[in-house]
Amino acid sequence: MIVFAIVTVLVVVLIVALGVAITRDPGPSPAEVALGYEQAWDRLDFDTLWSLSTQELRDGRARPDFVAAKRAAYRDQPELRRLARHVTVEESTAGPHVAVVITSVELHDGAILRDELKLVRRGGRWQVLTYGLRSPAPG
Repeated sequence: MIVFAIVTVLVVVLIVALGVAITRDPGPSPAEVALGYEQAWDRLDFDTLWSLSTQELRDGRARPDFVAAKRAAYRDQPELRRLARHVTVEESTAGPHVAVVITSVELHDGAILRDELKLVRRGGRWQVLTYGLRSPAPG
């Protein structure tokens, strides 16, 4: 009986410790979310894009509607998939609730694009609010 009580206490302590660890985990940083977003666009992975986007960027659409609309829009353009050779973060500035990340996308043809992603922290995680071409890369 004593062994059972000790095991029960240990299990409860482990569950509490795990809960504390999970709630303290800040999740992916704005830079990591921005890289994931760029890579999802490169793969035309619309499920991931939906997950990483705010409701505003999804045009208020539910996941199935968003994914179906994007797949239909890009169905006849498979050449737009996997254009990036390498994606890096050039700059990342984050406050507690808002962040701006500048990415550099090197294409297979040698061109380099710079994108600006504005992110917001909602529900404890970073999501992309706006996404657009910043300017051609210097050089």
